[in-house]
Amino acid sequence: MKRQMTMVGFLQAQNCTNLVSSWRHPESRLDFSTADYYQEIGRVLERGKFHLGFFDDRLAMPDKYGNDHAHTVEEGIRCVKLDPLAVLMAMGMGTKRLGLGATRSTTYYEPFDVARMFMTVDHLTGGRAAWNVVTSMNDGEAMNMGHDAHADHDARYDRADEFIEVVMGHWGAWDDDALLLDRTTNRFADAKKVHRLDHVGTHFKSRGPFTVPRSPQGHPVVIQAGQSGRGRKFAGRWAEVIFASPTTMPQAHRMYKQLHEDIEAAGRDPDQEVRICTLLYQCAAATKTEAEDKFATIEKLPTDTDALSLLSEALNFDFATKNLDEPFTPEEIASISGVHTTRDRVIAETGRPDPTVREFMRHSGRARPHNAVVGGPKEVADKLEEMFETRACDGFVVAATHIPGSYVDFVTHVIPELQRRGLYHQDYSGPTLRENLGLKRPQARGGQMV
Repeated sequence: MKRQMTMVGFLQAQNCTNLVSSWRHPESRLDFSTADYYQEIGRVLERGKFHLGFFDDRLAMPDKYGNDHAHTVEEGIRCVKLDPLAVLMAMGMGTKRLGLGATRSTTYYEPFDVARMFMTVDHLTGGRAAWNVVTSMNDGEAMNMGHDAHADHDARYDRADEFIEVVMGHWGAWDDDALLLDRTTNRFADAKKVHRLDHVGTHFKSRGPFTVPRSPQGHPVVIQAGQSGRGRKFAGRWAEVIFASPTTMPQAHRMYKQLHEDIEAAGRDPDQEVRICTLLYQCAAATKTEAEDKFATIEKLPTDTDALSLLSEALNFDFATKNLDEPFTPEEIASISGVHTTRDRVIAETGRPDPTVREFMRHSGRARPHNAVVGGPKEVADKLEEMFETRACDGFVVAATHIPGSYVDFVTHVIPELQRRGLYHQDYSGPTLRENLGLKRPQARGGQMV
């Protein structure tokens, strides 16, 4: 079968999309605390045969900038954050085939709890669940979860490795044929096919046995977005869908190749076991001129405060402590404990070890539809086809500039053109997310995933 694109919707359970200025768009729905808001998004994505919609998350509103949340609340900069798992379930009740992913942090939760929540969702959605694994990023999240400061970058990934080992162990605790449900013999399940984990490690102790049987797709799909050297190693070992965010075509090709190498180094087949999807900001319409007019409105929405607030949040550094054109000192660069990929990209693109605040704003793309693909069906499809066919990615994580119109335009104008070119499926392959992604169903044997 010809290789085809994977399509993922980048969702937020909050007052805006991943573009924080989206709530200011004149066509944005503002009833973000209702089930119908998310169900309409789900229906639009399902009409476009999207494989998956996943909810990003943070455990704090952005308040690192100026050490204050006032600007966040006043300007609507991701100040509302609903629990993404609860929202995901609401979306699941309004859809039938769309995969449903939510974020849970390995830094501030317990493995048994996460394993049970996601396996339960997988059952209740008929095998459509996915877990977006994150290590969190800043001190605000730490303080909300009972800690004084956020842990070191690599230490978080060390904890995450053991965390997911425990989750996988619990997910493999019930053999596929453990359930008997035999009233005639009064046997509910075969006890020999339900296994205790008895994990004792550096970060976690978790006994078991796990309390949720195997789900229709074996266990939820694992999503991961780590792009630092340590993050790629983690993704290579565990991820089944990788969310990449390169800023140039050469960087996308380089990142795709590096990720394949990391996946192979972990003893896995990158073509069969993983889908690498790159971030896509887009503005589509019936014609290029119409799309450009729409994008002109979108470009007017973001503010400098949006960018500075999100940079402070992501890099765990207060950008209010510096003037716009003041260079960072080596000590300040070294102190950044948040998203190393963003820091390193700004340094690489500026060609200097001490970029200014203004350069961080420009080169990080924070709070703006960075490198957006703008055009009619042909122009947008041409760009996506180029990236896909030259192996810059296996598919796209489509970001919305406003809800629901951004997704409606993409589904109306771009999806049919991709289908016409044979680059995108005409319909879902089956009821589970794994079937639609073309991923094999994992088998459980003796409490281990194989």
